[in-house]
Amino acid sequence: MDGQFRAKSAGVSRRAGTALLGALLGGVLLSGCQSAIEQTYEPSVSPSSNPQIVEEVQKDDPRAQVGAREHPRIVASYGGEYQDAKTERLVARIAGALTVVSENPSQSYRITILNSPAINAFALPGGYLYVTRGLLALADDASEVAAVLSHEMGHVTANHGIERQQREEAEVIASRVVSEVLSSDLAGKQALARGKLRLAAFSRNQELQADVIGVRMLGEAGYDPYAAARFLDSMAAYSRFSSVDPDSDQSLDFLSSHPSAPQRVDLARRHARAFGVEGEVGDRGRDYYLAGIDGLLYGDSPQEGYVRGQTFLHGKLGIRFDVPAGFQIDNKAQAVLATGPGEVAVRFDGVADTQKRSLTDYIASGWVTGLQPDTIHAITINGLEAATARASAERWDFDVTVIRIDTQIYRFLTAVPKGSPSLEPTADVLRASFRRMTPQEAAALKPLRIRVVTAKPGDTLATLSARMMGTDRKLDLFRLINAMQVTSTVKPGDKVKIISE
Repeated sequence: MDGQFRAKSAGVSRRAGTALLGALLGGVLLSGCQSAIEQTYEPSVSPSSNPQIVEEVQKDDPRAQVGAREHPRIVASYGGEYQDAKTERLVARIAGALTVVSENPSQSYRITILNSPAINAFALPGGYLYVTRGLLALADDASEVAAVLSHEMGHVTANHGIERQQREEAEVIASRVVSEVLSSDLAGKQALARGKLRLAAFSRNQELQADVIGVRMLGEAGYDPYAAARFLDSMAAYSRFSSVDPDSDQSLDFLSSHPSAPQRVDLARRHARAFGVEGEVGDRGRDYYLAGIDGLLYGDSPQEGYVRGQTFLHGKLGIRFDVPAGFQIDNKAQAVLATGPGEVAVRFDGVADTQKRSLTDYIASGWVTGLQPDTIHAITINGLEAATARASAERWDFDVTVIRIDTQIYRFLTAVPKGSPSLEPTADVLRASFRRMTPQEAAALKPLRIRVVTAKPGDTLATLSARMMGTDRKLDLFRLINAMQVTSTVKPGDKVKIISE
């Protein structure tokens, strides 16, 4: 966080509180996969160990100027680049095999691994490709990552980024929602900071075309052509797992605004059949893939703070707080958000304290819309200077709590439907639990990582998943990251992924 408070994305939305926070949970949607052309292909190229990747896209390509302009925004929005030589070599190897069979051999690609736990991949004009470490953690083998990258390369090949008109609905909605609570100046800045391009919002025909190109590249590069269908299944399963309510609105999910998952899976399998029978054709590349992601950072990074159950902890800032039971915490790009029963929503962030004014004056300085001045009170929270107030806007009541630590002001904004009795109890939990971490607590915090382990005699899904950390649904998440079904088993010598420190 480099001295300035910043948090990074998770990926869970909930119906509760959506009137206030729903628009803030937006992000870049993963492009859908469909195809409409049947052809017969014969794979002729094996995965490359000497990938044809260039450091920069063509400087003379006018399309590359679009990618170059937006690249810094994308990297910043997704927590920067994830830098790990082993993982970078892995992704370069996969992309290199696809580049060899590209429909446009003169097109070069710049591939960036984004330091985000979100599951996403997308492309910018000029050959800028992006894949998140969250997607790499979910994928079970190299062919599944190849399926994602080949689809995105298809968009580049077909110039879809140039043809597409950028969608700004998410930013407009976010501005409107924030302006209900915050004054226009700050609202504008925050809405701008949240504004991510909806890069994958391609038209249906564009998705069809990219899928045709992607499946052909996947098969011709020697990878398992059925990997696209398998990974679509995995993404759909993860989406259901991540949703608090599996039947709730998934409009902000990466599978939204695209063809339904069953249809996409069916089409992907239909095109894969042009290469041969499932299970008998193509390389999955699982062993070298698992070796390449062993140790991959999983979930929140140290710079972003950690979510552990009902607690948010940030070792570098030295702070922690709890949310009430039943709340779901999302560690987002500009704030920590939490949603709970009864449409209760919480936002936590921090700002630099440059003027050193009193906290009561700070609350009254104009950044809160609907502030009730007579409710402003100075308080102390676990030995820290603080202040609270109430506000009201549209159909919401708010508790505003600010706390000073050194040169930083931390802010809680709790929102409930007008008249809800949940406002004070929720705000009380946040205030009572907010405190400095001890040096020992901060030192003990360690990030979670993907660890590849080998099953031993006597190991079962239950014994292996029991070693998982960072989730109370250990067996479910273990099956997801290993692409296992309820009926799956393990035998001695099998390599599997677990999540641990």
